Amino acid sequence: MADDKQIPPLPNEVGDKPKTAKQLEKEAKKAAKLKKFQEKQAKQSPAAPAESVKCKEKKEEKQVVTYDIATPKGEKKDTRVELPAAYSPRYVEAAWNDWWKKEGFFKPEYMEKNHSGPGPREKFIMVIPPPNVTGSLHLGHALTNSVEDAICRWHRMKGHAALWVPGCDHAGIATQVVVEKKLKREEGKSRHDLGRDAFIKRVWDWKNEKGDRIYQQLESLGSSLDWDRATFTMDPGPQNAVKECFVQLHEDGTIYRSNRLVNWSCTLKSAISDIEVEKKELAGRTELPVPGYKEKVEFGVLVSFRYQVEDSDDYVVVATTRIETMLGDTAVAVHPKDERYKHLHGKMLIHPFADRKLPVVTDEIAVDMTFGTGAVKITPAHDPNDYEVGKRHKLEFITIFTDDGVIKEGYHPFSGMKRFEARKAVLEALKKKGMYVETKDNPMVVPVCSRSKDIVEPMLKPQWYVSCSDMAAKAIEAVKSGELELIPKMHERTWFHWMGEIRDWCISRQLWWGHQIPAYFVTINDPAFSPGKDDDEKYWVSGRSEEEALEKAVKKFNVPKEKITLRQDPDVLDTWFSSALFPFSVLGWPNETSDMKKYYPTSLLETGHDILFFWVARMVFFSQKLLGKLPFKQVYLHAMVRDSHGRKMSKSLGNVIDPMDVVYGITLEDLHKQLEENSNLESKEIAKAKEGQKQDYPSGIPECGTDALRFALCAYTAQGRDINLDVLRVKGYRNFCNKLWNATKFAMMNLGKDFKPYSSLKVLQDKVRVGKSSSPHSKDTVSSTNFVFSDLSLLDAHLELNSYIGGYCPTQKDLEILKIVREQDAALARYPHALRWYCHMSSFTVEECKNFPQLNYHPSSSGTMANKKVNQLSTMDCWMLSMLARAVQECNTAFQDFNFPQATTALYNLWWYQICDVYLECLKPVMYSGSEEAKELSRNVLYTCLYTGLCLISPFMPFLSEELFQRLPKRTSDEPPSICVTRYPEPEDYNIFINENIEEEVKFSNKVIGEVRSAKAMFNIPNKTKIELTLQSEIKDTCDVLEKLSQDIATLTLSTSIKVGNEKPKGSVPVPVSSDCVAWIKLQGLVDLQVCQKRIQEKKESSEKALGKLKDDMGKPHYYEKVPESIRQKNCERAEELQGEIEKNADALKQLGTMEIE
Repeated sequence: MADDKQIPPLPNEVGDKPKTAKQLEKEAKKAAKLKKFQEKQAKQSPAAPAESVKCKEKKEEKQVVTYDIATPKGEKKDTRVELPAAYSPRYVEAAWNDWWKKEGFFKPEYMEKNHSGPGPREKFIMVIPPPNVTGSLHLGHALTNSVEDAICRWHRMKGHAALWVPGCDHAGIATQVVVEKKLKREEGKSRHDLGRDAFIKRVWDWKNEKGDRIYQQLESLGSSLDWDRATFTMDPGPQNAVKECFVQLHEDGTIYRSNRLVNWSCTLKSAISDIEVEKKELAGRTELPVPGYKEKVEFGVLVSFRYQVEDSDDYVVVATTRIETMLGDTAVAVHPKDERYKHLHGKMLIHPFADRKLPVVTDEIAVDMTFGTGAVKITPAHDPNDYEVGKRHKLEFITIFTDDGVIKEGYHPFSGMKRFEARKAVLEALKKKGMYVETKDNPMVVPVCSRSKDIVEPMLKPQWYVSCSDMAAKAIEAVKSGELELIPKMHERTWFHWMGEIRDWCISRQLWWGHQIPAYFVTINDPAFSPGKDDDEKYWVSGRSEEEALEKAVKKFNVPKEKITLRQDPDVLDTWFSSALFPFSVLGWPNETSDMKKYYPTSLLETGHDILFFWVARMVFFSQKLLGKLPFKQVYLHAMVRDSHGRKMSKSLGNVIDPMDVVYGITLEDLHKQLEENSNLESKEIAKAKEGQKQDYPSGIPECGTDALRFALCAYTAQGRDINLDVLRVKGYRNFCNKLWNATKFAMMNLGKDFKPYSSLKVLQDKVRVGKSSSPHSKDTVSSTNFVFSDLSLLDAHLELNSYIGGYCPTQKDLEILKIVREQDAALARYPHALRWYCHMSSFTVEECKNFPQLNYHPSSSGTMANKKVNQLSTMDCWMLSMLARAVQECNTAFQDFNFPQATTALYNLWWYQICDVYLECLKPVMYSGSEEAKELSRNVLYTCLYTGLCLISPFMPFLSEELFQRLPKRTSDEPPSICVTRYPEPEDYNIFINENIEEEVKFSNKVIGEVRSAKAMFNIPNKTKIELTLQSEIKDTCDVLEKLSQDIATLTLSTSIKVGNEKPKGSVPVPVSSDCVAWIKLQGLVDLQVCQKRIQEKKESSEKALGKLKDDMGKPHYYEKVPESIRQKNCERAEELQGEIEKNADALKQLGTMEIE
């Protein structure tokens, strides 16, 4: 016979049970709501005035809930008030930052002060990659800080003395450009009109006015930085560190001066670093805008022309993409084995525009005789490859451009022309002389200055360099030995490649803003000494001050100081130079500060993989060189942020988003306004950017809040190269925040105002432990001697509920266990109930002990208080605790492995699918009609879920977790004041909750629930319509599981009754669950079967028609050549979806066909 189990009616359903006050209140609210709806319907009837209709059409503006309680800055937020009805980021994020800072939670001293364990507290130290002072953060910064803050908060909650040092970079070129443009725009002046000192003062004024915006944004993102240690790279401390580093490395020869080719920006009139050069790839002839030119300039072409051989009618054809540089040619190179030019070896060529002869040199390195004509023009002063040829053959190095890109004197008629004007002029002049051969398209890479958008020009300049080869060798060894760990490991290959082929680092920049190079040119006012040249290093000395430099000069040249004049190099150091010192300069180096002693080296560096060489490697170089140790033990390199289309973030595309616009929301109009007000783009580029914004954000960006943004960024951070971030997907995580908010509100309502949780997690652990030991599958652990020593807490939990081992009377079993406890010298101080029992048992005399009876006790069937209590912990309680333990494991493992998506996925599943969708729903019948004991146990399980779940998610969502955590009842009076200094859940404390058997049982029941819900949707049964359900299986174990979980299945499928057995009911449709289980939903009397069948048939035919059309499109000729890969991928996915829908509808029709009518 099938077992017919009726589900008890819930409140407000059938039944004569008197209604509680709460139920009556709920009904009253429902009635009021219904009345309001009816009134609204009446207003919207045809008889209503037109104004009412218009009112309806006008979308009601959503009111933002804010925290308006007067709270002095730094005081704790008032959490005694009721939570708002819905989650509001502005409400949640208010006031917490100021309180966290005032309480000092983000300082390592806080954890050190509150440490009571043995030995020193473990430390975690990290420095921020200092953002540029020039403006506001973008989503790349937000990603960096979201990941770093999550890591830092996790370590702090693990009990470590965590220090995360903030800072800001002076950004030499970028800042100078911003201030120069401001000066020109507002006063019509250049920096030269002001002079160096006055201009630098203007930069400081700008920095003091605007520079704090970066810190404000970082704080708004919840970054738990130690703000008292914030460092600007132009502060006195870093300035001293820069001077110390330069002088030390100059003295030992690591820094030297040399005349070499550099990346030159004619607009900035400065050398720039490789990272500031953007490589623009061209497929062929392309016109590009260049600063300072009204018309666009042609690139991507190869111009061929002739050089006449001296005293001959013969000539040599060469080709170039930069025809203007031929003015600086000093040779033509050919391959020594090229038969075509052997007769020209050692001959001279005539330059058509200069009084200069060019030797034909042979060079097998520079020349590929199979490419082009096999002859190569050599311009040593304006091309990196030609520079090397020039050195090998001792050629003349001729610079033809001034610093601002104008042809120098001596090249009539081209002198005074801008370089790209000269390009056209030289070409025309070659044509007139009959030397021009041809112009053809040529794929090429154009170097563009990322700061000025100017075309980078290789220029020969005397500059300061850092010799890198020895430091690079040590950096390679550090990674190979495992002393320095790069995460992900794939970046090791890049590290070894760069370090193995490293070139010396040019550190001079022709700017005013930055660290002026502490090197001085020596002029000796004595005719016995010949005057030195700027590129001759022997006339340069370095010093931490001018006085020190003067003393060095006196000693070096052995002349009185009165005869010496010093001129400090006007150039400043590359910004990366001071950044390379950042991990130790922020802690006080070169001084032996307490911070240096306590917190150096740091633990971890986290940054983007794009600056692995430019910043990470150089920090390793300088730390090993100056301090003899690595600056950090691990380097975690996150992926780069791109937009949802996979494009690089670019202002001209309109896809550079301020994270604050995601946090607070912004309209499309205001996005456009930002482009107009804060952009240096041309009007055409602004129009293009606006169009991009309109396509991506047609309704603007909705308010998502900080927690949702942080969680989304960490969820995206797979350990790969790039992140294609869809900003609008962040809204989905805002919905997750709302889900978490509502779940906690509902849970708190069910806990009640007077709820007092167990004093520690240990109480729940013991209940679960005793429950496991009392299960039919376990030993009689009380009668086993292993009972005491497998875990003393088990004995303590048993004695919390019993006076003696056997209950209310001492037995021989008490004496047996007492003896073992004594022999093992077990420490009972942490176990008060076991200690009470131990002292009491020890008080009996030998004679009294002889009279104790034997224990007649069987835990699996006993009716003692212990087992009654244990049996109250329901299957769903045990399952929820097991899933909670899994989440604790997942999150800790994820943080250890830097696998943040693993943690965010585990947390999303825990809160959304496990707590909200299953456990809270299953609790409702318990809270409405369960016993008080069951309610108490479930409330403690629920509390543990809330407490643990909020702690787990806190590193990612600091504001929301703090807001909700502060409203939870406290276990004890001495708990930490904030969630950010509360202990992070540890796997060893939760592993006792893992129950694989129950997990499998609930997994099976959830499959039943999922299949039933899908079937309801398929047969067009409204979600809230109640059904009759029969669960059929021939296997007893399956039936037992279904019986045990029938109440929960009924709750989650909205079933009025569930029958479990092996009968096939009539009037019901079969829903296959597994090979040994079928769920039968009674349709007869619930839906019109003919209408239902017709609707499903129509859906099936519609899907078949759509699939047929799609397959026709995909089968057309040249489909794979003409259709982009992204579209082809979408088509394949759509085809799979349609096939799935067809099969699903076919199954439904088949199920309807097998149904027996009653």
